[in-house]
Amino acid sequence: MDIPFFLKAFAALFAIMSPIANLPVFLALTDDRDAAGKRSVAVTVAVALCVGAAVVFVGGEAILALFGISIDGFRLAGGLLILFIALSMLHGGESAAHAGSDAEKEHHRSVDNPGIYPLAVPMLLGPGSISTIVIFREQAREPGQEIALIAALATIVVLLGVTFLAAPLLSRLLGRTAVSIMSRLMGMLLAAIAMEMMVASLKVLLPGLA
Repeated sequence: MDIPFFLKAFAALFAIMSPIANLPVFLALTDDRDAAGKRSVAVTVAVALCVGAAVVFVGGEAILALFGISIDGFRLAGGLLILFIALSMLHGGESAAHAGSDAEKEHHRSVDNPGIYPLAVPMLLGPGSISTIVIFREQAREPGQEIALIAALATIVVLLGVTFLAAPLLSRLLGRTAVSIMSRLMGMLLAAIAMEMMVASLKVLLPGLA
């Protein structure tokens, strides 16, 4: 397994899915449920993420080819989208691409089981994380890198599942300050990753800039 590639992919996925930053969202959407109900939603999130990530991993590039979209054009658009998400995190806000609009947030509260929608999609497996998976999948040109990306996806899914399963305990241990600090640190990391994606795509699309 390509360890450097694993660390890079995991860092990007961890920053954009941010288990600690999404913990308050999980607690808010499961506030009316008992401990068993919270566990059920956490398991649903993990299963939905596994299925969704597998679909994107296997079929992401084929979908781009179907619409005639180059990977470099997609990388540039994905990098720009991820940059917007990072800037929202740095300013202590939420990106509508992941959290949804005000009307969508109101609808989220009435969903019977929020595990698939809106937690798994679009909050965790949204446009930013889908772009990240597709881009790293295209960069994984060797078996060791493919294994590293699969390991990174599995690790982040397990980490999210454990975080949500332990949500009541973690909410008592972590205050709002810790969540805010984590969100801004992840925003900085995500901004750097987004800029790297955009620069790499621009070098290919506009070779005169290289």
